[in-house]
Amino acid sequence: MFEEEKDNKIYNLLISKGNDENDEYNRFLDAIFEKTDFLWKESFTNSISSVSEEFFNKIDVIVILSGLYTNNKATIKEIIAAAQSHNVPILLVRPYGSEIVPESIENVATSIVGWNGNCIVNTIKDLVCESEGDFCTL
Repeated sequence: MFEEEKDNKIYNLLISKGNDENDEYNRFLDAIFEKTDFLWKESFTNSISSVSEEFFNKIDVIVILSGLYTNNKATIKEIIAAAQSHNVPILLVRPYGSEIVPESIENVATSIVGWNGNCIVNTIKDLVCESEGDFCTL
């Protein structure tokens, strides 16, 4: 990669968590940690409903791990509602080992990806460029 093409942006992600029988959260982290040219940080909150608008203004992409949906419906629905009200793009990651995504959350996703680290990172970058109205050459 040429130096002038290097992306130095630090992407701020809000990643769904909860009852995670298949360890999808850690698998997701592993997939993006492997991408050493992708700078990111994760924002945390204990309660979406009590978070200020300022918090969401700093979030670039909300990542929903759809494999967690069955055991965490209320939390994920709350995250989706917040994303929609604050106009934050939603990246939906398919359940690990499956192509089937719950239809109720598939319909609200800005984009859907599998578990390939390159696809995840490229989609995050594309979503940020689209939401900022930039013309991207990523």
